Parts: sequence; structure tokens; C-alpha cells
Amino acid sequence: MTQPRDPASLRHLVVLGHPGLDSFNHAIVRAYREEVERLHQIVEVDDLYARNFDPLLRRDELPGPGFKPRPDVATSLAQIEGASAIVLVYPIWFGMPPAMIKGYVDRVLGADFSPEELKAQLPSPALRGKRLIIFSTSAATRPWLEERGQWLALKQAFDIYLTRAFGLADCHHVHFDAVVPGLDGRFVAEHLATVRQTARERATVLRYGDLPPKLLLEPNV
Repeated sequence: MTQPRDPASLRHLVVLGHPGLDSFNHAIVRAYREEVERLHQIVEVDDLYARNFDPLLRRDELPGPGFKPRPDVATSLAQIEGASAIVLVYPIWFGMPPAMIKGYVDRVLGADFSPEELKAQLPSPALRGKRLIIFSTSAATRPWLEERGQWLALKQAFDIYLTRAFGLADCHHVHFDAVVPGLDGRFVAEHLATVRQTARERATVLRYGDLPPKLLLEPNV
């Protein structure tokens, strides 16, 4: 068995891409944070809308010899450097993640990562070996998304592509569909229980390594 890592050394960077303070996406972040902190690991939340993150990639941010991140990107890169897991939380709007999340991918995850490095299958120095966790929501049902090919497109573009392109260790994606205003409280509770269970499993994997999370769950402490 791999020697367990000190929980206090494990940091989860949660990147939130939803503007509504009363949204289910915000509730996901709260539940995930509470569960991870209960297991004595560290959670840092980057609420992109709250800090008015600019999703537009500017000309001077293109990769190259003179690349220098702007202050907001430099802050994000420092957050990533100390993180063991990157957790993206976002809604699906018009079949795609919001522009705020795509901008975070362009400006932060892809910072100074050139097409040549991508073609050569070189991992991103900033992201290599880190674990990606995604929580997404949609008003449409998953069968509806699947019928239109949108679910497969999302999985290919984000889960599979980003993991391979940046050299991430893996991607664990949890999706909640039919999330609409006035959602029944029972369903909210069930969904948040899933968030907490996922948080426990991912925290266990971070601490103990690539072991089946259902066989090795953190104790309820």
C-alpha cells in the first residue's frame, strides 16, 4: 500500500463559473468544500464571476518567448501550482460551458502552452499529474443532450481532450440534469449527497493514490 499523504498537504482548487449566488452550482461548491474540509484537506474557491475574471485572451498573452501572464492569470497559476486537484463547477448553457469557463481554459490552463507542445504531446508543466474533477448542471435532461450529440461532444472537448492535452492524471465528471428553478427539495438533497460522496472518494484517492475509492473511504471523522 502507498504511504498515505498528509491531508493538510492536499489542496483542492474549486473554480466556479456561475453568476447566481442562489444557484445550485454555488450549493455544489459549498457541499464539496464542507466535505473535503471535514476530511482535513484544504479547499480554495475561485469564484470567477465574483472577481470579475476577464475570459478574453489578449494578443500579448499568446504563448511565445516573451510570454508574461497578466496579474489575474498569475494569481490563478499560483493557485494551480499548489493544488492537487482542480475542480470545475459550471452550468451547460446552449449546449456548452459558459464563456467564463472557456476563458479560464484559454487564459489559465492553457497559459504559455503552445500548439507545438500540444502536437508533440508534451504535458503542461503546470498541470501534469494533477486530477481534474468536473461538476456540471443542465436544465435539459441528459437523454435530450445525448440525442443531439451534445453530451458526447462535451465529454470529448472537456473531459478527454483537456486530460490528454495537458497531461492531467485523470478526469472525474459528475453531471446533474433537469436542474431548474423550483427543483424539489428532495432532489436537491439527493444531488448534494452525491456531491459529498464524490468529495469523499476524490479526497481518498488524493491521499492514498490510485486505489478503488469504494474500497478505501475516509472514515467519518
